[in-house]
Amino acid sequence: MAAEPRILVVDDEPVVIRSAERVLKNEGYRIEGALGGREAILKMEQAEYDLVFTDLKMPEVDGITLIRWIRNSKPGIGIVIITGYPSQETMKEAIELGIIDYVPKPFTPSVLIDVAKRAVAWAEGRKPTEEKGNEEFPPAMAAELDRVIREFRHKPGCLIPVLQRAQEIVGYLPPVVQKRVAKGLNIPEAEVHSVVSFYSYFTMKPRGDHNIRICLGTACYVKGIEGVLGKVRERIGIDIGQTTEDKKFSIEGVRCLGACGLAPVMMIDQETYGALTPSKALSIISQYGGPAGSQAPAEENDTVVEQEG
Repeated sequence: MAAEPRILVVDDEPVVIRSAERVLKNEGYRIEGALGGREAILKMEQAEYDLVFTDLKMPEVDGITLIRWIRNSKPGIGIVIITGYPSQETMKEAIELGIIDYVPKPFTPSVLIDVAKRAVAWAEGRKPTEEKGNEEFPPAMAAELDRVIREFRHKPGCLIPVLQRAQEIVGYLPPVVQKRVAKGLNIPEAEVHSVVSFYSYFTMKPRGDHNIRICLGTACYVKGIEGVLGKVRERIGIDIGQTTEDKKFSIEGVRCLGACGLAPVMMIDQETYGALTPSKALSIISQYGGPAGSQAPAEENDTVVEQEG
């Protein structure tokens, strides 16, 4: 792949293309746009791209039709979906067509950058830099994982149960685990990766003793989750996808926690907290032994809810 990966962003909303270009250009990517599937096909017939980021709902040539064309005509191009309207049926079809990942609208810069890095790494057929060196895990874990794969491999819909057990065994789902699951179940690695990326329950990085999941979905974004996330990052001293040096906390950005009516929302371990403000979030984290600071008192509207879905 070229030193400056070339990405085509396909969306009928010019603001989405401009936003992606603004974020990714500074990260060393060469970004071009297409205002629909038809224009994207014309561009791909005339030039070579490493990745395509495409919306699903577009006039004339929609996202799924475009993905099918890419798979038939340009199979070497990696594909990432950008959409605010995912559905289980559409995502299942997209996964079967071999997409790499999925980005929700509206996206935050950190989420877009993280997905772009992983998509480039996946398209290059290698692991991201920070994961190099973790080629293997203990033999006992490998043996238990293989046992689980044998137990489930002939059952319908076995991928998600196997991934759940794999995460319980290893603690997270790095590429080496995903490859072992894909080989054991005789399915494409891209399908495993897409499922791991889509569901917030799964993680590709080790988690701390307390895992803080911040919802970056549309409802939470509109209600101010970026302000909450900013204060949490400042207090704990790490960013999304990172774990503190003492392994006490990790922060994860997710697409939905099933509590949109209580946005903005975060989840710590198995507890979901809604109607957050920055001060509420810091007060809640302090209850888990978070770093000391000028703690704001908990407000009356702090809400703890059961996770839905």
